[in-house]
Amino acid sequence: MDGVIVVDKPQGWTSHDVVGKVRRIARTKKVGHMGTLDPIATGVLPLVIGRATRLAQFYTRSDKIYEGVVRFGWSTTTYDRAGEPTSVKTEVAISAADIEPLLERFRGEFLQTPPQVSAKKVEGRRAYELARQSVAVELEPVKVHVYELTVVEANGADVLLRAHCSGGTYMRSIAHDLGQLLGCGAHLTELRRVASGEFEIAQARTIAQLESLAADERLLDALVPAAQMMPGFPSVFVDDAMVAQIRNGRNFPASPFRSQPASRYVKAVTRQGELIAIGEAVLPNLYHPMVVL
Repeated sequence: MDGVIVVDKPQGWTSHDVVGKVRRIARTKKVGHMGTLDPIATGVLPLVIGRATRLAQFYTRSDKIYEGVVRFGWSTTTYDRAGEPTSVKTEVAISAADIEPLLERFRGEFLQTPPQVSAKKVEGRRAYELARQSVAVELEPVKVHVYELTVVEANGADVLLRAHCSGGTYMRSIAHDLGQLLGCGAHLTELRRVASGEFEIAQARTIAQLESLAADERLLDALVPAAQMMPGFPSVFVDDAMVAQIRNGRNFPASPFRSQPASRYVKAVTRQGELIAIGEAVLPNLYHPMVVL
């Protein structure tokens, strides 16, 4: 079990809850997630399993695609429905025409201030931990990139948005800031992640589906093998002798006649399809094994 299982995270669960559940299902402690989802959110939560946990570092800023419902009329402490109101509740009706001119401010690259209740660290502690203790914190704006932001549907006070964005982008902050711009307040009521990096909702399994597969001893059916991860990294095929050298930390060559263009990273893969290491270029066509599985 070395690879990724894509979970369709249920509402109300933390990402850590899902990790704990899958550890029990897969009967291994070597399970980790590649980017948290808020408890109210559902959708794509890729979990690395086994030796593939060493590959999580390559996904720290992977792109995401979200679909979220923004409710206009009041703002909240957490920028979502879980928080306490911070403005008077008002009845509003928002159209796509009202929102569209404002979305341009949230497209492209810009600085975004994370919510006070977030997983960002402040002097070694999570911001949400400090918020629970009523400790005011100043979070630094972070550079994010929103490649696409569109209105899918507008219905009364609710607007469904779809966003393709860089890792670290908060849809809650976009919802809150839109409410401030309109002067009526807003917060996020629903959020679904439909893609994270190369992992998409079509690959995702519910907890119940994973439990059923495990009961039938077919959990491997849900696994994306480590060699299929990071499809943007070219594969270099290595023989048994080279595998032994790589495991000893020796550099390994890549054929200069490969069809793939030069790459900073490559995957060293056996002819049987097993991922051995991620190599980083040290010379043209020569790679050092920076991560060995």
